[in-house]
Amino acid sequence: DMPGISEGIITHKLSLFPNVNPVSQRKRRLCEERRKVVDEEVRKLKEAGFITEIEYPTWLANVVMVKKESGKWRMCVDFTDLNLACPKDPYPLPSIDRLIDGASGCETLSFMDAYSGYNQIKMNPTDP
Repeated sequence: DMPGISEGIITHKLSLFPNVNPVSQRKRRLCEERRKVVDEEVRKLKEAGFITEIEYPTWLANVVMVKKESGKWRMCVDFTDLNLACPKDPYPLPSIDRLIDGASGCETLSFMDAYSGYNQIKMNPTDP
């Protein structure tokens, strides 16, 4: 079971520059240890409904395995090419001080539990 924000509340819609060409990264090879971890992580993400298998992908991005202090592996994805195809937000994020000041006097505060730090908001199913 993976926590996250319900699709009924929000999904992330990916914005791409018009007429951008999809990029298919050249496959990077993984050693046996890392490949086993990737297979297990992919299985968990599929079971939780966070990822689905598609037959003809237009964008391909490699996984990157990062060793954590605990010795376990963290699976990340190299979205460098996809990020270059996305417009940047024209506004800065607010500072933590401004956010705290804005919440003063409120009766209810809500926090997102960043249990795993990743996979909190699902992608819009219509995205490529």
